[in-house]
Order: sequence, then C-alpha cells, then structure tokens
Amino acid sequence: MDTSSVKNYLIGLQDRITTTIEHMDGNSFLSDEWKKPLSEPLQGQGITRILENGHVFERAGCGFSHVTGPRLPPSATHARPELEGAPFEAMGVSLVFHPHNPYVPTVHMNVRMLSAQTSDGDTVAWFGGGMDLTPYYGFEEDAVHFHQTCHDALAPHGAHLYPRFKAWCDDYFCLKHRNEQRGIGGIFFDDFSELGSDKSFAVLQSVGDAFLKAYVPIVEKRIDTPFGERERAHQLYRRGRYVEFNLVWDRGTHFGLQSGGRTESILLSMPPLVSWAYQQQAQPGTPEHELMQRFIVRRDWL
Repeated sequence: MDTSSVKNYLIGLQDRITTTIEHMDGNSFLSDEWKKPLSEPLQGQGITRILENGHVFERAGCGFSHVTGPRLPPSATHARPELEGAPFEAMGVSLVFHPHNPYVPTVHMNVRMLSAQTSDGDTVAWFGGGMDLTPYYGFEEDAVHFHQTCHDALAPHGAHLYPRFKAWCDDYFCLKHRNEQRGIGGIFFDDFSELGSDKSFAVLQSVGDAFLKAYVPIVEKRIDTPFGERERAHQLYRRGRYVEFNLVWDRGTHFGLQSGGRTESILLSMPPLVSWAYQQQAQPGTPEHELMQRFIVRRDWL
C-alpha cells in the first residue's frame, strides 16, 4: 500500500485533536518539530505537541513520528520471528492527556503502522492502536459512553472486532505485578493485517476518528466538579500506577527506547506530578474504594 496516505492521515489526526483540545483548554500546544541526527541508527522526524499547566489539562502530549531503522527491535518481533533483524518503517500518533481535575479521567490513544522487508524482499505492513480510559473516580455513564463509542467505531468492520479488541485491551493494560487493571479499558489491537492493508488501515482510521467523540463529552461533563486535597491526593497516588505500567509493561515505550527513539517524545505520556504510598488501601464505603471494586476491574460495560 501507499504509506504516504497513512502519513497524511496521521498528521491530519494530530492536527484535529490538538486543535480541539486547545479550544477546550484555552491554551496552545507547544509544537516541537524534530529530526534524528544522521549519526544515529534510527532515522526520521516527527512533531511533538505538548500543553502543560493549562486550565483543563495539567499535561497533554500528542506526538506524531515517522522513523526508519536497520533492524526491528525485539519488542516488535515477538509475534513475527521471521522478521527478526529486518529493516523497518514505523509511523504513528500517540497521546496521553492528564487533567487537573481528579473527576476528569486520564486518557490514552495510539494508532500506528509498521512495515518491514522480509528476506525475500517483500514488504509486510501491519497496524496497531486503540484507546483506553483511566478514571480516578468512577461514573457508570462515562464508562458506558466510552465503550459504546469504541464499539460503534469498529462495528462497520465486523461485529466480532469490539469484543475481541476489548478483551485484548483488558489483557494488555493490566499491571501484572499487581494483578490490577490500569483503568476501565477500551480497545486495543496490534500486529493487525488480517483484513488486508487497505481494510486494516480503515480500522485504524475508524479508531482515530472516534477518539474525540469518546473523550470530549466526558471532560465537558466533569470539568467543573468541585474537588479538594483528598481527591487530589488520590489522583496523584493512582497516577503512580500509570507510571508503573508505562515503564514496566508498555510495548510502545519499550519499542521506542530499544530502537533508539527520541526519549523526550517517548516519555511525553508521563504525568507531571505523581506519588506512591506503602500498601495504601481505600476505606470501604468511600468513592476511592468503589473505584477499585467496580471500575478498576474487567467488566462488560455494554
């Protein structure tokens, strides 16, 4: 397939999302265009957009990257051992938004394409991505809305995709060292090419296009909810789980660091403030306890 059409879509997606968030927050993203030095094995360029200390978002990062490299890193070949060491091309948009208000959830979205050359000289392309929601206080209607939007985005491509990608998301966004979910999930897919290049790319587009529909109404509903020191402390504590997942388990983070990617852009997902506490347990009957019992678990939201 023509990878330029993928690149054009991804750049346009980044523009649409950051423009919408700027209108919501009232502040502009810093746009940092970068290019890898010729002396490095990984070549390419990208646009990192970051908004910090805004009215709505404490930190919102949305990055586009397009890179090529001489050898696929191990994190990209665990399901495709025949491509171990193959030259590759990768491009994608990845975002994480951390709000100020603890009643507004953190959100992550990523859509990407990888392609590599086989030993026979053929080009193999596959797609990945998804979105997931990490609330600090649980609201049933928000979780249902988020999952319904994910479901509706995938429905035109096959009724089997949402339950499959939903389960995949639950499996992936799990802190296995704690046996704990990161949030309420969403959808996730990787190494996806089974519909052929064009139709698999169409799945990626549907996911990317659904992001603002899934997240913006939740932000607008919760942004004016009053909060105090207790809610803020809980938010910072739960953000610690986010950091743990990204550093210990996230394949995208590992891929970027293993392949020689741009560290500052790879780690834009990190929250600006975070805390840890030893064996902290929420008291039964509190909203914090309800979050863990009813929301940070695997559930069928629809």
